[in-house]
Amino acid sequence: MGNLGATEIILIILVIVLLFGGRKIPELMKGIGQGMKEFKKASRVEDDNTSVKPEAKEDPKKE
Repeated sequence: MGNLGATEIILIILVIVLLFGGRKIPELMKGIGQGMKEFKKASRVEDDNTSVKPEAKEDPKKE
């Protein structure tokens, strides 16, 4: 249960081709790839922002 054999994979690919058509599949894959690229970029920027420690600012009135 949970293991996909060659027959199941071929059947899934066949259903995808029938649903989207042969011309739309490259366009669909390109969109998925761009979405993943943007997600990785956004998560990388978020990691950079959270890993930087805020610097303690000195109060000029104390001097």
